[in-house]
Amino acid sequence: MAFLNPEQEQQIEKAIGLAENQTSGEIRLHTEQFCDLDDTLQRALEVFYDLEMDKTQQQNGILIYIAYEDKKMAIVGDEGINNVVPKNYWDIIIQEMKSDFAAGNFEEGICKAVHEVGEKLKQYFPWNSDDKNELSDKISNH
Repeated sequence: MAFLNPEQEQQIEKAIGLAENQTSGEIRLHTEQFCDLDDTLQRALEVFYDLEMDKTQQQNGILIYIAYEDKKMAIVGDEGINNVVPKNYWDIIIQEMKSDFAAGNFEEGICKAVHEVGEKLKQYFPWNSDDKNELSDKISNH
């Protein structure tokens, strides 16, 4: 059985699009069954670079990484956003997601995380009329 069904994926991709409509930042979600590395953050960084999220003009890409069978997750922000958010900001969002996941609310937890990330991006990287969607809103997975 898949982690998310097609309807849930559509809702999450819609949430990503809505969040990005308010910011020049880019948000991606990557899911995979297992984390190939002991260090979840290191694996999330690999995916971040594989998806070329470091190539955004303002260095404001954010990856939400989930290895659902291992129950591991990480959030990776590029240099532009990492330089302006509090040190533990991503950890707070991960803890909220873990709470939702523990209750079986996967779609809701991810959508809330996307919303929170979008709000922070909007704060530091507001949408401008010349903004373009630099990265796909589609969920990537292995």
